[in-house]
Amino acid sequence: MTVFALFFASVLVAAPEVDQKPNVIVIMTDDLGVAELGCTGSTKIRTPHIDALREQGMLFTNAYSGSTVCAPSRCTLLTGKHTGHAQIRDNGESPNFSGPPEDPATKKLGGWTVPPEPNGLWGGQRGLEAGTETIARALQRSGYATCGIGKWGLGGPGSTGLPNDQGFDHWFGYLCQRNAHNYYPTYLVRNKERVGLDGNDRGFTGKQYATDLMADEAVDFIQSHADEPFFIYFATPVPHLALQVPDDSLAEYSGQWVDPPYEGGRGYLAHPEPRAAYAAMVTRFDRDVGRMVDTLRELDLWDNTVILLTSDNGSTFDLGGYDPEFFDGTGGLRGAKTYLYEGGIRVPFIATWPGHIAADSTSDELIGNWDIFPTVLGLTHSTTQAELDGVNLAPVLLGTGEPTEREGLYWEFHSRGGMQAARLGDWKGLRLGAHADANAPLELYNLASDPNETTNVAAEHPDIVQKMNTFMAQSRTPSPVRTWNFGVKARRDIGSFVDVDSAEIRRWRGKGDERQFLDPDNWSAPKDAEKGRDARVYVIANDATVVGGPNGCEAIDVDGGMVIVQGGQITGNGRGFSNGHLRIDGGSVSRQFVRNAQIVLAGDGVLRLYGGANPINRSMIDLQSDEARLELVGESAADATREHLSKVTVRGEPAVLTENIIVEDDGRGGSVLRVQVAE
Repeated sequence: MTVFALFFASVLVAAPEVDQKPNVIVIMTDDLGVAELGCTGSTKIRTPHIDALREQGMLFTNAYSGSTVCAPSRCTLLTGKHTGHAQIRDNGESPNFSGPPEDPATKKLGGWTVPPEPNGLWGGQRGLEAGTETIARALQRSGYATCGIGKWGLGGPGSTGLPNDQGFDHWFGYLCQRNAHNYYPTYLVRNKERVGLDGNDRGFTGKQYATDLMADEAVDFIQSHADEPFFIYFATPVPHLALQVPDDSLAEYSGQWVDPPYEGGRGYLAHPEPRAAYAAMVTRFDRDVGRMVDTLRELDLWDNTVILLTSDNGSTFDLGGYDPEFFDGTGGLRGAKTYLYEGGIRVPFIATWPGHIAADSTSDELIGNWDIFPTVLGLTHSTTQAELDGVNLAPVLLGTGEPTEREGLYWEFHSRGGMQAARLGDWKGLRLGAHADANAPLELYNLASDPNETTNVAAEHPDIVQKMNTFMAQSRTPSPVRTWNFGVKARRDIGSFVDVDSAEIRRWRGKGDERQFLDPDNWSAPKDAEKGRDARVYVIANDATVVGGPNGCEAIDVDGGMVIVQGGQITGNGRGFSNGHLRIDGGSVSRQFVRNAQIVLAGDGVLRLYGGANPINRSMIDLQSDEARLELVGESAADATREHLSKVTVRGEPAVLTENIIVEDDGRGGSVLRVQVAE
């Protein structure tokens, strides 16, 4: 039988006949580590309601997220395709709007510019294609009422990815992941409509806490659809930063530990009790789970409801007030969010269905969150014509057999220089720096004997390395998004890393307002060019060019495009560069900060950042040349090492002091980062 036929066979026989198809609730947490629940080992965070789900169901001890950041992991869960085939393979930001996109008077804003009140809208992330087969769409065909609540991240206003266009009868929550960085937003979205939240101004506190409203919405949907089968995708933003929680929940943990205040400087809002706040956020979410369970019981739906609970990726790193050493969210595993080491992709996974899934049971089955789609189809006697990467776990859950066989699990991720990972049995393969070199050496770990990935044994097992390489190559198809592919060579000519045939190359001619970088008169391309935004490439090559002049450029937001500096200067130490790619092969770029950017420093290129708070914000910088320099004017060498070294790579590899990178004081209160020259 083919894999496709095996999938259909497993789906059609897995679930027992029942009078009514089971209701299904899939709960996706956000940045919750594998060891941050009471039932998975946390000794600091109380989660009694989730622990009760575990006691009444099955805990998977080898469960993985679909990716190591938000959007691609949500895509894999909803579409059943891993990141080798998924539409969304990394986060990516869209412009925000001053008003409804369809209004001719609406202006596009920078992706990180807070939209104005009262009609501004967050733009969201890259959207799913129209007509995408999602788990919600498949269940709609099977007679289910479908509801999405929480954080979406797969398409905002004006896109094809809106949840109501992707199989959800009802939606309530954040469409945009950036809006979700605050728990007191000025608005949420219900079924494409902006719902203003009086008393909120995106400050530290407000009158309406977003996740309380989401729990209310879930309870209302259950009550309104008690007489028909329903599906709820509850994608809480907890415990993603910022650290914000109402006082009654904070009081449950306040004063329990030594809790140094987080004063800002590493992103997100400051908090006077960051440890207490983080724990309180998770416990308040646990209370939301309890509210849903109580509602099911009150309506006599508990015994006919499947609940699956997991996380979109592993716990985060030392960012925004989160203390990874204190909470040990990865359970000692290597890495964290934004890495494909175990700590970044191992997650909790709990499945409960009273009377069908054995209580207090455990499975060591190797699973990824893209298995949820076929598993739910199996449990509900639903079908799809889509080809899925996931396998049906219903036989494991119900104790009726084994899941469909597969060779292994595969991931790819396109920030931090590009990564690939695979798991084949006990073997884990990992490739870093895959954008610069698609054949970069593979790291190999035996997770049975080395679960924390401490010892790379690739040299001792060339046969396993070859098998891993073959599996990785067979597990992906090229992405139509140019930057979500591997093998971009680090050479100076444009054609080495831009598809010249499809790219719109714009060269600086400087006939417009020099302080407005994107003034069309500054560039050689025609004003009415119709190329897509991913194809826009801005090239500055003349050593005598000074973009911005003595006063400096205003903010530069390239909206997914690329800037290539081969000579000359971009001035302006009081404004940022955001939402795109920047490559500096020669000359220099001076900015206050970079945000949501992927940056390469090659040749003798210099990036000079003046910001003292968070000059490298949600960005990665790759140093590829011994002569290239990153200058942090407002940070000492000690501060730069502590605050920013995790955001820097050297030719695609993690930056390690004295091994491949040097961080030096510049003698003026700042610091310089450059590649360590091998002796």
